[in-house]
Amino acid sequence: MAEIKDPENTIVMELKGGQVVIELLPDVAPKHAERMKELAREGAYDGVVFHRVIDGFMAQTGDVEHGNADGDSFSMRRAGTGGSDKPDLPAEFSKLPHDRGTLGAARSQNPNSANSQFFINFKDNHFLNGQYTVYGRVISGMEHVDAITRGEPPANPDKMISVKVASDA
Repeated sequence: MAEIKDPENTIVMELKGGQVVIELLPDVAPKHAERMKELAREGAYDGVVFHRVIDGFMAQTGDVEHGNADGDSFSMRRAGTGGSDKPDLPAEFSKLPHDRGTLGAARSQNPNSANSQFFINFKDNHFLNGQYTVYGRVISGMEHVDAITRGEPPANPDKMISVKVASDA
């Protein structure tokens, strides 16, 4: 596992293949980093599926409203259409590129509509630069992200088994 420099701003995500460690970037996108920690601390991401996984592009997850495979309101048909019970976030665009392993805030066409959903880039996707908030990067376990089942939606989607803030683990 990678050395964790700032446990308060590090996410530990458990996938079926193993652990993914994500360094949040609160200096770049403070509201997005705070939202991810808030939802992780509530356990809201635990059991949520990767509902849109495009080979050579990215893996999207985080629909805590409709995407929790362990919950009562799970609907693969609706996964990807919901958020959380918290207000949407304003865009926090930066000069950080959408490189392999970076976390981007998923949103609708409205730049200020990000909520709980995010994606992890499989490769450098610089065409997204300046259009989606980058607020974290995978620092270890990217091989587990690479192994996520593909599909829009996947027939048998993988899920985040657990998502924790490292300082709480």
